[in-house]
Amino acid sequence: MPTFLSRLRTDAGRTARLAAPLAAGHLSHGLVGFVDAMVAGHHGTATLAAVSVGSALLWLPMLAPMGTLMALPPAVSQLDGRGRRAAIGPLFRQALWLALGLGIVLLALLSALPLLLRPMGIAPDIVPGVVDFLHAVRWGIPAFTLYLSMRYLSDGLHWSLPTMLLGFGGLCLLAPTAYVLTNGLLGLPELGAAGIGIATTLMFWVQALGFALYLWRSPRFADLQLFAHFEWPRWPAQRELLRNGLPIGVTVTMEGGLFAATALLIGRLGEVPAAAHQVALNVATLCFMLPFGIAEATTVRVGHALGRGDRDGVRTAAFAGLALALGTQVCSALLMLAGHDAIAALYSADPAVIALGGSLLLYAALFQLPDGVQVVSAGALRGLNDTRVPMWMAALAYWGIGMPVGAGLGLWLGWGPRGMWLGLTAGLLVAAVLLCRRFLRSSARLPMPASSPAPPSVTVTDAA
Repeated sequence: MPTFLSRLRTDAGRTARLAAPLAAGHLSHGLVGFVDAMVAGHHGTATLAAVSVGSALLWLPMLAPMGTLMALPPAVSQLDGRGRRAAIGPLFRQALWLALGLGIVLLALLSALPLLLRPMGIAPDIVPGVVDFLHAVRWGIPAFTLYLSMRYLSDGLHWSLPTMLLGFGGLCLLAPTAYVLTNGLLGLPELGAAGIGIATTLMFWVQALGFALYLWRSPRFADLQLFAHFEWPRWPAQRELLRNGLPIGVTVTMEGGLFAATALLIGRLGEVPAAAHQVALNVATLCFMLPFGIAEATTVRVGHALGRGDRDGVRTAAFAGLALALGTQVCSALLMLAGHDAIAALYSADPAVIALGGSLLLYAALFQLPDGVQVVSAGALRGLNDTRVPMWMAALAYWGIGMPVGAGLGLWLGWGPRGMWLGLTAGLLVAAVLLCRRFLRSSARLPMPASSPAPPSVTVTDAA
């Protein structure tokens, strides 16, 4: 009979194989911010600061639909584990309608956000660039939400290679297009921050159309009949997707909103702090893509184990994900500690930005371990369809502790960006403790023995 350690090694290998393309795909999306920051930083400090604030305003509302659609991978995985593949196609078509609706709502929201920049207290010299960026990038939002629904379907079926390939393919389009449009090369006008927004929009649409074509033509998905016929939205199925997805969306928004709100508060301090924060935030985001991919793989593997009625498999899958994430986060922390100034110099030639950005990377190194623990714990809980209590835990950790600590140290005590980053660390640490403890308790209370052949019901998918 296999021991716990042998099962853990086996599960870690399986999770790593699933997570590697997922993490690579997420890394490619993180590199979107890297490319944007590199192009903006070498165009000028004002452009980098504008893209920093504009990206915060873009991704803060974007996190809600991203999180809401994260209900799809565990639902698909559980259906697959129960042998009910015929129900996956109808569920996917409902998810497409949900993604389109969320994308349209976000487009309207981003159209109105520029009106709030001055009331927010954003430095006046940054505002024009932020407006240009948002006006350009908003038209790609519906494409991005549709792309997410297709990606989450594929991920839930343990096939994450398209996510990686389309992610890096999009980068190959983004980098030269953004550089040409931002700097006005090849006879085109110099667009500054707007050029980065236009290039990002173009990338989103190419990725969405490319994924749709792949799902339509790939033999791997032929039996699902994903595009076999047209299907109008059905409220019962939409309700069930939202019932599990909205708490995930709120949870993800709570964490990402802490970072975005921090960027907006630092944006009140001027160009150099805003630009330096963007440098450190982009590096931290790139490092986060690795445990984020592991967390999504953990969601799928936990959901599959739940679908086949394997309680031991649920816990082993989660522990394997935690072990992998801790390994990646140790490497990230060491990289930041050893090369903080050299990394910051990649983004900007401004000595003030390099000095402050490098010092913020030292603070980013502090929260690498708790960040890995909290994201994998949250992923394991999603695999159990346990989303509501974690939502309130996230609210407490990020906004009850992280934001007050950061604002108190950074603004009231005058510690500036460094104090705000200590607040981020405090919020992530509390989230890691609460969510990990929640998973240990929830998985211990699963109502089936390890040998039970009868899987639990999956309300989201049954409604489809």
